[in-house]
Amino acid sequence: MPASAALCWYNPLKIVDTAAVVHVDLRENVTYEAAALAWLNECERERGQRFVYRGPRRRFALCRAALRAILCNRLGCENRQLEFETTEHGKPIAFVDGLAVSLSFNVSHSGEHGLIAVADEGRLGIDVEERVAHRNMDLLIEGVFGPTEQAEIASTRGDDRIHLFFRLWTIKEALIKALGTGFALDPSTFELPPEMFSGEMKFSMKLPQVQEVTWIVEDLGNERFAAAIAQERCGGDSLEFRAT
Repeated sequence: MPASAALCWYNPLKIVDTAAVVHVDLRENVTYEAAALAWLNECERERGQRFVYRGPRRRFALCRAALRAILCNRLGCENRQLEFETTEHGKPIAFVDGLAVSLSFNVSHSGEHGLIAVADEGRLGIDVEERVAHRNMDLLIEGVFGPTEQAEIASTRGDDRIHLFFRLWTIKEALIKALGTGFALDPSTFELPPEMFSGEMKFSMKLPQVQEVTWIVEDLGNERFAAAIAQERCGGDSLEFRAT
């Protein structure tokens, strides 16, 4: 049941190493919402109805339907064959005819924007955030960032401070989602490498909790939103983009 071009509320955004990133348009659109609902199974529709407000209900439906369409295309299966379960920390796992698939994927949404990342191998995490200043930003900075990161944020003002906050936040969130531990991993216990602060958009790093794993991280932020992706490096050491 592929979505027609006229009903496609999701579109390719970027290829990052081995991962494909798709942007999901979460703005109000009755045509898109009707098309999305047709992809959902009964349990997902019931889950959507449990959201008190229409905005979260719409975002869930559009993101889950886009994920179903993308995975069906990648896996060569029919929508009715695809089911989801979640890990202890809430990360979804896909099954086709009851068998877990090896494909890695992750979903994030904020406001009018959703992002879906898919890769053939390696753990994967993605995060997107609209840049809206929080009243309790100072408390978040103290609770989430390490000393060097806090100092970098303290040295900036105005919009630059907000942009740096969300840049750091989305990168850390993407790493935690890739690791799959949820916030059982305290984000203040690891810091991002110096090259990130010098303007690098893509870099590799290790987390102190899992020194044997190298993560490829890229800042995906643009004028519309802050975003980042983290992917477990598998195989070669190249950080160059691969052609589609």
